[in-house]
Amino acid sequence: MKQLGILDSAFINLEQNNTPQHIGGFGIYDPSTCANKEVDITRLRETLERRLRKMDVFRTRLVEVPWGLDKPYWNTGMAFDSHYHLRHIALANPQDWHQLCEQIADIHAKPLDMSKPLWECYIIEGLNNIPGVPTGAFAIYTKMHHSLIDGSGSESFMSALHDLEANPHSHESQHDEVQLQPEADPSQSSAANPFSNLQLLSKAFINNSRAGMLLSKQSYKVASDLFQTAKKIQQQKLPPYPSNSPKRRFDQRVGPHRVFNAALFDLEDFKTIRRSTDATINDIAVAVVSGALREYLQHHDELLEESLIGTMPVNIRQQSDTNTDNNQISTIMAAIHTHIEDPLHRLSAICNSMNEAKAFIDTPLASPMKLAGVFPPGFSRAVSKWYVDKKMTRKLPLGTCGVITNVMGPPFPLYSAGAKMVQYHCLGLLTPGGALFHSVFSVDSKISISALSDRNIMPDPQFYQQCLINAFEHLKVAVDKQSARVKDAK
Repeated sequence: MKQLGILDSAFINLEQNNTPQHIGGFGIYDPSTCANKEVDITRLRETLERRLRKMDVFRTRLVEVPWGLDKPYWNTGMAFDSHYHLRHIALANPQDWHQLCEQIADIHAKPLDMSKPLWECYIIEGLNNIPGVPTGAFAIYTKMHHSLIDGSGSESFMSALHDLEANPHSHESQHDEVQLQPEADPSQSSAANPFSNLQLLSKAFINNSRAGMLLSKQSYKVASDLFQTAKKIQQQKLPPYPSNSPKRRFDQRVGPHRVFNAALFDLEDFKTIRRSTDATINDIAVAVVSGALREYLQHHDELLEESLIGTMPVNIRQQSDTNTDNNQISTIMAAIHTHIEDPLHRLSAICNSMNEAKAFIDTPLASPMKLAGVFPPGFSRAVSKWYVDKKMTRKLPLGTCGVITNVMGPPFPLYSAGAKMVQYHCLGLLTPGGALFHSVFSVDSKISISALSDRNIMPDPQFYQQCLINAFEHLKVAVDKQSARVKDAK
C-alpha cells in the first residue's frame, strides 16, 4: 500500500455530502464511423472494461486509518465490479442538449462511494435531438475522485480509453487480462486492507511523531517564505497580490444540487484572436468567461465597479519530477476585470494580470490547498465542517468567481469502439464558498468552455451558456474591427 501525499489527502479531507471532491468529463460520439454505422453497446462496454482493468488508477481503493489519525493509503491491484462501476442508461425525452446537461449534472452531484474504487463510468444512449450531433449518438461520462487524478494526469486515462482511428489494425487480446485480487468487501477488513487496524494505528503513531517535528520545520519555512514574499511585494520585486474583491453569489454556501452547461467554439477562431493580439489561448478563454460573468451579473443587477478574482490551477508536473502524488498542481489568483466593458481592453488587462499572477507560482500563496492535507484527517475534516457551518467564506475579505481551469487535449480526432468523438466537456468540483467552476478543454479542432454551479446559485444555466457565446462573439467582432483598422492604416 502507498500512503497519500499532502495534496491528494486534502481532497479526501474536503469530501462532504454537499461538496464531493470528484472531477469528471463526457465525450459525445458519432457512431456513423463504426463498422456497421451504429455502436455495439456490448462491444463498447467490453472494450471499456478490458482497458480500465489494465490501469492501476481504476483498481485502487482508499484505506482509511481508524479515527482519522493519519493520512489514508491506496490499496492497488483490486478488481472492480463492472456492473457497479460501468453503467448504461438512456437519455430521457426530449433527448436534447438541455436534457443531457440535466442528466450529467444530476449524476455529477452524487458523491462517490468511498468504500469502493473511486470512479464511475456511464454510457448514455439516445442523444437524438442535439444540434450539430447526429441522430443515434451516445455519450460516455466518467467521474473520478480528485485525489486520484488531476487535469493533466487525466490525459493518460483518456488516451487509454480511445483509439487514433476508427478501426485500428492492432487488436487487443480479450484474454490479455491482468491478475487481480477479487474486489474487497469493506466489511471484511482482511480482504480490503492488507494491514490490520492495529498496524495502521502503529504507523500513525510513528508518522505523527515524525510529522510533529517536520510540521514545525515546515511551518517555520512557510512563515519565512510568506515574510519574504510580502517583503518582495513591498519592494515591488513582485506585483501586488489580490487582497480584496467584492462578494458575489458565487461565494455562497454550496448545496447538494448541480447545474451544468457548456459552449463549444472553433479552436481556429481562438487562434485567429491569438495571432491578432498578445494573448494566449488561456487568456482568451479567461476573457470569454469574464465577459460572460459581466453580462450575467449585469442581468441580475449584481455587477459592481470592482473586478472579480478568479482562481486558476497551474500544472507543476514538470517542476516536481520526484513528486509521486496524483495531484501536482499549484494555484494562482488573478483579476479577470469584469468591470471593463470593452472586450479588447478587458483582454489586454487580463493578459497583464495573468502574467503578474504567474510570478507567485513558487510562493506559499500558490499552495493554499495543502493546508487541508497537512494535518491528520480527523482534525482537517472537523475544521472543514466548522468552516462550512460558520459560513466563513462570507467573512473573508477576498471574494472570487470560482475556478477557471484549462486543459489541452490532443489536437487530433479520437475514437471509442469505432465511434468518433465530436465533443468533449469537463466538469470540476465545487467547494464551500466556491460555487462556480469553469473548465476549458480543447480537442481536435474544438474548444469547450463549461460551467458547473449550484442549482440555487445559478438557476439559469442556459442563459449563462448564451452569455459565454455572446462574450466570445463580442471579442471576435472587436478583434476583427481592430485588424481591419490596422490593415487600412497600412
